Amino acid sequence: FYVMVERDEEKNEFHPVGYFSKEKNCPELFNLACILIFPPHQRKGYGKFIISLSYEISKIEKTVGSPEKPISDLGKLSYRSYWSYILLDLINKNKDASELTLKQMAQQTSIKVEDILSTLQHLKMIKHLKGQFVIHVSRKMVEQELDAFIKRNYAGTFCKPESLRYELHTSDATEPSAKRTKTESKST
Repeated sequence: FYVMVERDEEKNEFHPVGYFSKEKNCPELFNLACILIFPPHQRKGYGKFIISLSYEISKIEKTVGSPEKPISDLGKLSYRSYWSYILLDLINKNKDASELTLKQMAQQTSIKVEDILSTLQHLKMIKHLKGQFVIHVSRKMVEQELDAFIKRNYAGTFCKPESLRYELHTSDATEPSAKRTKTESKST
């Protein structure tokens, strides 16, 4: 379990606001099993923070991941929004997005190919041609979609990878497991 706390600066106290769990060595590659933000702390971006944290941990572990299924309707909306932003940002940073493969996108984002595919289909940015999927977007389309996220400072509550302390170790050569030494991140 990973517990998230808020710090009360005046009293120098910490108060729990939510948590998430993650199964070690999960064969289905779930990078988040359960997430909960306590009701008084919802709508503060903590869910987004935890989702982004789970993917930053997947990047350190050099794996792709996905939330454990089944996923609630609110969870689907939260993940679809996160995946959309991350994929739009990735496409925007690549000069020729049509050259990106789903596998390359998964390697760069740690998002499972199935989740990338469903998100691009939702965004109407992928076509099925001659038995394979092809990213089909215009630069203007990507910029417009991304601009809506930027205007709301969507990524403002994401985990900052440079602030993350997470130690990976292998218990045997075939199945890496992660040992958490200290996980913290500051959001602005």
